[in-house]
Amino acid sequence: MIFIWAEDQHHAIGYKGQLPWHLPADMAFFKQHTMGNTLISGSRTFASYRKPLPHRKNIVLTTRTATDYPSGVEVLHSAAEVVAYEKAHPDETVIISGGARVFESLLPDVDTLLRTRVLHTFKADTYMPEIDYSQFQLVESISHEPDEKNPYGLVFERWERR
Repeated sequence: MIFIWAEDQHHAIGYKGQLPWHLPADMAFFKQHTMGNTLISGSRTFASYRKPLPHRKNIVLTTRTATDYPSGVEVLHSAAEVVAYEKAHPDETVIISGGARVFESLLPDVDTLLRTRVLHTFKADTYMPEIDYSQFQLVESISHEPDEKNPYGLVFERWERR
């Protein structure tokens, strides 16, 4: 299981149900890693996409009864169901895209962390749950300097569970 997210320097990940920033380099990183894979999102995170993301299997993790999701979107209702889904589909790469409660509920089960660090702080109301990074090893770190489309520096990191 893989987590993918971007956070600012204070671990902020959201504001009013959206990302607090627009950074095309981070969107490209997200797309590169999620295309062709199974993407599991909480209901608010899924709503922020405004539609199922193409070329991915879209699954929503929600405690609510789901009747209003587009055709083809699967619904799971607990972290245990996500773990069972992953075990039942060993040929799929399962990527979790948030939000905070989803990350927190699946933290014991994650093997890989794909974190984008945004080198700035933003107004936010949602923060990444605390992760004990001593349980993981940093295996890749790529810096992206600010440019005309990305006004803040970024660091793309890959962590693997020890």
